Amino acid sequence: MSLESHSSDFVDPEFQGARRNTSAAPTRQDMDAKVTDVQSELARLRQEQEQLERERVALEETRRRQAEWQTGRTEVIQCLTRGIGLLEKAEFDSRQEAEQMAKTLNGLKTAIQNVQAISEENWTKDNFQNEITRSLTALENARMEWNSAQLKHLILTANPDANPALATPDKPALSNARWLAEMDFMELCRLGLALTWPIALAGLGILVVLLLRGK
Repeated sequence: MSLESHSSDFVDPEFQGARRNTSAAPTRQDMDAKVTDVQSELARLRQEQEQLERERVALEETRRRQAEWQTGRTEVIQCLTRGIGLLEKAEFDSRQEAEQMAKTLNGLKTAIQNVQAISEENWTKDNFQNEITRSLTALENARMEWNSAQLKHLILTANPDANPALATPDKPALSNARWLAEMDFMELCRLGLALTWPIALAGLGILVVLLLRGK
């Protein structure tokens, strides 16, 4: 047997065919198929990119709305807290003013009733001195009640010239300091007496009690 016959016994036809196919140049159909595959992959990636972009925009909008909520919530709470505090203080002040006004109103009603209850028809020669003294006392008490009310409530001193709502540009409202400055000495004394007579009366009562105990 020759050497050539032995070498031909070990030749694999499939291996030889695979070698020939591997070394063969790609055909046009192969290139068209690869281009189609690449274009399909690019289209898929483009769709994924568009989907991711939509998700990004949605996330940005959600983050913006969340930040708007947090900022707005803080601002609104601060405004409402401040408003509640101011209104509560104003309500408290108004309630105190209303209570003080009610007390003053009762005092004025009592004073006018005392003055109107005095009738000169009941005065006689015998009781004239007592009645005139009692009447003048009631009148002075009413006047002090009125002066005290004027100091506590400026609305009682309002008039077309002193009321800012009715004042003309050339006649501005008088301030409290100017109003006091324009009062004479007797009026100031009456105002001072209207404010201090309860204290003076209490002191006088204490003095009387001490004198009685001393006896």
